[in-house]
Order: sequence, then C-alpha cells, then structure tokens
Amino acid sequence: MTGRGYSIFDTGIGRCGIAWGELGIIGVQLPEAREIDTRKRLFQLYPDARELRPPLNVGTAIEGIVALLRGGDSDLSEVTLDMTGVPGFNQRVYAFARTIPRGETRTYDEVASSLRASGAVYSVAQAIKRNPFMIIVPCHRVLEAGHYADKISPNGGAISKRRLLSIEGAKTTASKTLFDVLLPVAPPRAHN
Repeated sequence: MTGRGYSIFDTGIGRCGIAWGELGIIGVQLPEAREIDTRKRLFQLYPDARELRPPLNVGTAIEGIVALLRGGDSDLSEVTLDMTGVPGFNQRVYAFARTIPRGETRTYDEVASSLRASGAVYSVAQAIKRNPFMIIVPCHRVLEAGHYADKISPNGGAISKRRLLSIEGAKTTASKTLFDVLLPVAPPRAHN
C-alpha cells in the first residue's frame, strides 16, 4: 500500500466507509443519514486519503464488517490497525475490547479493572468515545454501569450501540429514562 486510501461499501445498515494507510486500517466510519455525509466525515478525518480500490487485507476487513452487520459471525482479530498517534492507554482499551466475544458486553468499570486501572473508568469511557476503528474494535460492546447502551462514538454515524448489539443478539438494559435518573436522588415520600 502506498499513501492513504478510503473506500465506501454497502452493509446491512447502510453505506460504511473505511480508510487505510501503509501500516493498516486508520479508521472505519459507520453510515451517516446520507452517503454524502459519510463521505464528508471521512474527508474531514482523513483529508489526504483518496478513494481507491481496497487492497486485499482491507477487503478482508470489509467482508468481516459486512458479515457482522448482517448478523453473521466474523473474526476481525487479525485485521491490522495503524495505531500511530493513538495514546497508549487507548491502545490497551482497544486491545481489550477486541477480546470481548460477539453478543457479550462489559462495562467501563470492568474494562478498567481488567486493565488494572480501576480508577480509570472515565479514561476508558473517553477511549471508547474516540475509537476510530468501529466494529473492528467493537466499542459497542463496552457499556456504562448498569449495562445501558449509551451513545456511540462520533465515528458511529447515526447508528446506536443498542442497534449494533441487537444485530449481535446481545442483551442490554434499555437506555435510562427520566425516572432512572431522578428516583435515586428523590427524597422518600411520607406515607399516610
């Protein structure tokens, strides 16, 4: 591979994008509401990338992403990622996330504990939020406390963690409601 390239491809949830460089995949973009917005996001993230036919290893990653988003099983653990510029802690979080089996989830706290960084729950959440390798690094499998499927990273486009986990057959808790937020802090009512 020479230089940076990107490609747009069809999946069961819409047209996704993938970008690569000489050292491996540099990013995956899940579909935005319109394909033009997906392309625009790729251009903003990788302005030096040209639209090219994907090389063999990127094509293999695309096939795996397509299979997973169709509800199939695919092993993306061998896909080479270019971690240049990714902070070391984030790299550890991404490596751990890649070990979470399809259909299973972990909380930010569980990831932090597994990395022997129990006080780093916020840092884990921030690493997941900044994940440029959507699906290949399955950040949708890392949830907030209570296994709530919260928002996905900016590279997630219009797709939610809940939708991705549903495709995989994982069980999650529905998103928090106003009652979930207010009841724990509401004063107890007096009973007559």
